[in-house]
Amino acid sequence: MPELPPPPAPEVEIVIVNAPRLAPLGGEAAFSAIQIGPELLKTESRLDEALKSVPGVSLFRRTGSGAANPTTQGLSLRAIAPSGAGRTLVTLDGAPQNDPFGGWVIWSGLPSEGLDGATVVRGAGAGPYGAGALTGVVALQERAAPQGLAAAEVSAGERGSYRAVAVAGLPGVLMTLGGSRTKGYYAVRGSRRGAADTPLRLDDSVAALRLQHDFDGVQAAVRVSAFQVNQQAGLRGARSNTTGSSAVVTVARPAAEGVGGWRLQGWVRKSDLENSSVAVAAGRATTTPANDQYDTPATGYGLNAAWQGRQGALAWEVGTDIRLTEGTEHELFRFMAGAFTRDREAGGKTLVAGAYAEAALDQGPWLATAGFRIDRSRAYDAVRRERDTTTGALTLDQAGGDRTDTTPTGRLGLRFELNQTLYLRTAAYAGFRPPTLNELHRPFRVGNDITEANPTLKPETLQGVEVGVGGDAPVRWAATIFHNRLHDPIANVTIGVGPGTFPTAGFVPAGGTLRQRRNAGEIKAWGIEGEVSGEAAQTIGWRAAFAYTEAEVDGGTSAPQLTGLRPAQTPKLTLTGGLTLRPVDQLGLSADVRYESARWEDDLNSRRLSSGIQLDARATWRMGEDIEVYLAAENVFDEELEVGETADGVESYSAPRSLRVGVTIRR
Repeated sequence: MPELPPPPAPEVEIVIVNAPRLAPLGGEAAFSAIQIGPELLKTESRLDEALKSVPGVSLFRRTGSGAANPTTQGLSLRAIAPSGAGRTLVTLDGAPQNDPFGGWVIWSGLPSEGLDGATVVRGAGAGPYGAGALTGVVALQERAAPQGLAAAEVSAGERGSYRAVAVAGLPGVLMTLGGSRTKGYYAVRGSRRGAADTPLRLDDSVAALRLQHDFDGVQAAVRVSAFQVNQQAGLRGARSNTTGSSAVVTVARPAAEGVGGWRLQGWVRKSDLENSSVAVAAGRATTTPANDQYDTPATGYGLNAAWQGRQGALAWEVGTDIRLTEGTEHELFRFMAGAFTRDREAGGKTLVAGAYAEAALDQGPWLATAGFRIDRSRAYDAVRRERDTTTGALTLDQAGGDRTDTTPTGRLGLRFELNQTLYLRTAAYAGFRPPTLNELHRPFRVGNDITEANPTLKPETLQGVEVGVGGDAPVRWAATIFHNRLHDPIANVTIGVGPGTFPTAGFVPAGGTLRQRRNAGEIKAWGIEGEVSGEAAQTIGWRAAFAYTEAEVDGGTSAPQLTGLRPAQTPKLTLTGGLTLRPVDQLGLSADVRYESARWEDDLNSRRLSSGIQLDARATWRMGEDIEVYLAAENVFDEELEVGETADGVESYSAPRSLRVGVTIRR
């Protein structure tokens, strides 16, 4: 009897469900926007390090999030004036990721394996993004919900470093779990390091779940997440612990020709920071507790809505958003005779509400876009009370008054396709950033340097113009010349030098500096930035980019001592480059390099941080269609990249050469 033919293999339907979002109008093409895909994201274990492939992207200091204190992890674009709070809005599928108390971003809560890409928009103004989009926006897109395991990594490295992340899903479900640990490195090296110095240890974990469903063309999603980051700050007795959670509900219907689309999104974000600092004795032999920020509960609430329409060449969007933050820090300070003698409670609330209208007209080679928005911001219910820890008696009670500001902003953009491979564009824009609760209410200390809060701060505003040119054949390239003016920048302004006793701040020890957050006049900046990338024979990929910025402070009457100086932590020149090779199908080689010119540690331009270059390399071997093993080396040549300098001249450095091996799965 002849054998029957085998039954046909069953057809497997692959279902991929993306997070609900509205398609961009198309007007972003008139601005300086860069796409970062998953291939680049996977080359770095931390998202902020991957974003630095775009010149001008930086945290407040050169230190990455794997070692930086949470309060310095705010992101800024272009070397205009970085800030610990950040001058860039970071969103995940439309929901802000900036901390409700301080404005910084906890990058440990955003593993790159869970992302499909990022859009970095430099400049471009507030537009549909709203408050916080001062120097630009980083819009993250979460990956689609797959069937089964989507991505995973398990790795181990020097100095007791371990990392594990897994992203998996079912149709309509996406789950992300991750964690890492490292014993860390010493930031102070050589003969200057003392017994007080300790490694920059880190432990972190994150979990996220997204559920979504399509209700007859209306997409709905609920996303919840939580994270914890525990760090040793590099000095004996100095450490931080950050916890947070968020929930986002999004309902959207994409627009189609002649049919309007809409999106409604609500979110809540909670965080709590414990952060302690110490004073360092001469010779760095010992430390003395300086403060213990033992509890900083904060909550942010937000609601945004948009209506979008398309009719032929015209697309438009109108929308509104509102954000409310509330938080209070509780802190022990004034350490005397072996104990803290003061307890501080400081905090308040902020509210920002705005509305906008945007339109884009795509007429063949011409693309024009225009938008306007208006926002009302308010800081209120401020409190700062300090008590004697022994008697409970009030030693300071500064309630502070309310402040309300109205900020109109707008943007215009024009792009012209000269031919199929060459375009010109120009844009003008305005953006704003209200002060955070941290800037308004919380003083802090780093070593012997003290920075006072300021409840009278007003919003920062930025106006900019730029002209760009670019093309996509035979290689992709773009160049932009820009001029920005930042009004009322919030800066840590030096107002005293220790040793001495000052009002409110108290005693500042020798070698220490007293600063206060102030709106310091304005910053004028112009610059040029560009990038180029290409491929060869499908086995070689390369990219190069640069950013050069001239920035100068005009301190006005509020900070005349800063007039003519360069903003702190702003390098003039940044160069980045990358090369990928696949000489055989199984073997992949890649290298990334970043150079930064010198920058100033402080606002008075008295502490110069030297220029530096770092090379990272990676080799992978494909074990299967989706599985690779890899060997990675960060800071291959073990360069000493200076990241900080104290008032008495002690330098600290970024991580030394680090080797890591791991296994990755990407689908």
